[in-house]
Amino acid sequence: MELKVLEQKKQRFVFELAGADHTLCNAIKTELLLDGDVKLATYAIKHPLIPMPKFIIETKGKDAMKALLDASSRLQKEYKGFAAVFEKL
Repeated sequence: MELKVLEQKKQRFVFELAGADHTLCNAIKTELLLDGDVKLATYAIKHPLIPMPKFIIETKGKDAMKALLDASSRLQKEYKGFAAVFEKL
């Protein structure tokens, strides 16, 4: 996957995530919205056959890029724990 920055300000971050589908995008969006400093987290995929989601993140003061990095870190921890459960089976 490749992240292409379209707009980067302190409280607003817009990017495209080439190769991502709804599964990953929904997980990122949901995790971002759990952050109380995130005001808006959404994405759109213009065409279903071209996986190029465009994300928009807006915050209430927190650095938007930091919010994305924090959400990514939380998702990594969650999925490592999830994978550990299946490895025990």
